[in-house]
Amino acid sequence: MYEKVRAVVLRLIRYSERNNIVHAYTDGRGLMSFLVPAGTGGAGARRRQALLMPLSLLELEARLKPGTELATMHDMERYEPLQAIYSDPPRVAIAMFVSELLCRTIVEHERNEALFAFIEASVLTLEHLRSDAVANFHLLFLYRLGAHLGIEPNMETYATGRWFDMMEGVFTDDPAGRHALEPERAAVIRLLDRMTTANLHLFRFNHKQRGEVLDTILAYYRLHNAALGTLRSLDVLKQIFQG
Repeated sequence: MYEKVRAVVLRLIRYSERNNIVHAYTDGRGLMSFLVPAGTGGAGARRRQALLMPLSLLELEARLKPGTELATMHDMERYEPLQAIYSDPPRVAIAMFVSELLCRTIVEHERNEALFAFIEASVLTLEHLRSDAVANFHLLFLYRLGAHLGIEPNMETYATGRWFDMMEGVFTDDPAGRHALEPERAAVIRLLDRMTTANLHLFRFNHKQRGEVLDTILAYYRLHNAALGTLRSLDVLKQIFQG
């Protein structure tokens, strides 16, 4: 059976001497895995390799094989060209981080139009974002992704001077347990909540502050998703944006 889908490429891994596996998030079936030829020689192989870069936006025909979770890709084309993401080092680092993060946090194979639309829009934002806003993009992405993963902080409970209970995702005057942010760090969450793609360039963090914000968000994610673990792309991201 063939089905037309739009897909955001997440990662490509070696499967055998002849084939690779591509993990992608699709508009019609959520997370999907595709079997693709592993050849590296010839124009066709080079074109395929270029199309399967992390965060590529593809339109393709998926051939679904009964009895297996692996599909195959046919007639794949980019429906949105991406250049800055693959040529600008800061965006390259963010693309690698975002794709690895999504591989670790998304497990659903069911259709989720809102999540696909968010990821697709985020890729296009990263491609076209003004240069002085790029350094904050991954912070905004992490914060907004939380809403789609069911771990968005409850901002209705925010008030100046309150602690943030990371286990419950709420602000409180009476923190319980060891997973709570003191008021000064909790106020950063309010800052993140005010971020948009339009005002992202207005938020000025020094290297240390940006690193602390990133570490705090990732600590929050790990409390709610033990599978997140250590992200290999994180070191490169920190080298670029934190010095």
